[in-house]
Amino acid sequence: MATETECYVTDTSVLIERVVSKMLKDGEIKGRIIIPTIVIAELENQANKGYETGFIGLEEVQEIRKLCEEKQIQLEFLGERPTEAQIRLARSGEIDAAIRELSNKQKAVLITADKVEAESAKAYGVEVKFFKIRVQKKKLFIEKLFDENTMSVHLKENCFPHGKKGRPGEWKLVKLNEKLLTRKQLENIAKETVEHSRIEADAFIEIMRRGSTIIQFKNYRVVIVKPPLSDGWEITIVRPLKKLHIEHYELSEKLLKRVHDEAKGIIIAGETGSGKSCFAQALGEFYAKTGNIVKTVESPRDLQLSDQITQYSKNFASHTELHDILFLSRPDRIIFDEMRDTGDFTLYIDLRLACSVIGVLHSSSSINAIQRFISRTDVGMIPSIFDTLIFIKNGRIAEVYTLEMKVKVPSGMTEADLTRPVIEVRNFITGNLEYEIYSYGEETVVIPVSAGLKNGRLAMTVEKIERELKKYVSKVKAELVSENRVRVYIPSKEIARIIGRKGKNIDKIERKLGVSLEVEEL
Repeated sequence: MATETECYVTDTSVLIERVVSKMLKDGEIKGRIIIPTIVIAELENQANKGYETGFIGLEEVQEIRKLCEEKQIQLEFLGERPTEAQIRLARSGEIDAAIRELSNKQKAVLITADKVEAESAKAYGVEVKFFKIRVQKKKLFIEKLFDENTMSVHLKENCFPHGKKGRPGEWKLVKLNEKLLTRKQLENIAKETVEHSRIEADAFIEIMRRGSTIIQFKNYRVVIVKPPLSDGWEITIVRPLKKLHIEHYELSEKLLKRVHDEAKGIIIAGETGSGKSCFAQALGEFYAKTGNIVKTVESPRDLQLSDQITQYSKNFASHTELHDILFLSRPDRIIFDEMRDTGDFTLYIDLRLACSVIGVLHSSSSINAIQRFISRTDVGMIPSIFDTLIFIKNGRIAEVYTLEMKVKVPSGMTEADLTRPVIEVRNFITGNLEYEIYSYGEETVVIPVSAGLKNGRLAMTVEKIERELKKYVSKVKAELVSENRVRVYIPSKEIARIIGRKGKNIDKIERKLGVSLEVEEL
């Protein structure tokens, strides 16, 4: 039991976890409390960055001051403000070292909820009161907003709370109550969620930055956004309705054999909320049950998977570190959820060229998913990067395509000298050729084969014109205006040469090609 003369020093962790105010209320502190100035500075730094932990800690300091006045307990703020080097090296333990030094100097008991800080302080001979945070067995406010049919809840200040009820593709937006939400209510909801995410075993703060926080709380993904990033406080909570198994999707034997034995690179695409991550989960569990080591790369980690599947977060490691970990741990299958930017695509490509990878990305159509790779890699590599595309719509598999490279004349073209590498995109179920991807001039084009005959004739016409005109000029770009009229762009110094005296050259070319030419400056 503490004596009247005992002195206590608090670190940052116990302020964020609201430990000291509880000790004061329970009568466990009767001596003198010292809050290091360096701790206040650290909380200010977090609050200035928009981190909820900073605001929670500063509010705890205010509560401590109030309780100390009521109980007539001495409260002091001691020590120097941190240097720039200490702030920069905070994660390396510089601030913790300053707190230990102050505790030693004041012969005080260090109160901490940080296990490393506690053990380090003991090594220096500092008396420590370590608090292992206990999980409170109560439902959070966000959990009370959900029923068995709720997919997501949307909260915004000065608005009514709404929830999406139903299932992917078949849902409706429902007003949850008739009370407008205030900024203060949303701030309290955010603080409660952050506090519990720090102590719950199956919860973690995935991203915390100025203006936004992303939390995975049990099976809830919580996205908190606030000014200046948004025009007001907003909290979105998403929860999968149920965990689906591969049997739910009723895959044919042919498709099941494809995803299990034949496909090495799979892309799962679909619009937001279409159910593509649910299918990726089911596929991951299917691979694990059939004797594969499965690992995931996610941001945030919100796939609901069994313990035997290891989930890695992009937010806590660089692409290089993830690359090294994955290759050294030798997985049979990797699921890359939520591919967004060029760095993600680059990592997917690198992983795929070494092992089997399933990528998940947002796309409004199946062909758009393929086009997202065209600007990010050499087109000829695409069939090697992924050979199977599965498009999800309304929670179901809507389309399945296979990709294969062939050297051929594109559909609709007839002249043998137009042969080139062509990526064939075929419907996996019917075997029908539906799209072709190939280089056309300096561009890469995606041509629906249903329009292949017409497009092929037009492409052949334009290429034939460009080839003919290059006999007369150094550079030319042809553009089809109509089936019988073509606009050609030529360097200004060479226009006279192509037209010829009294238009003799251009007339000759037009008769040969059977089209009318408009000549403009390139």
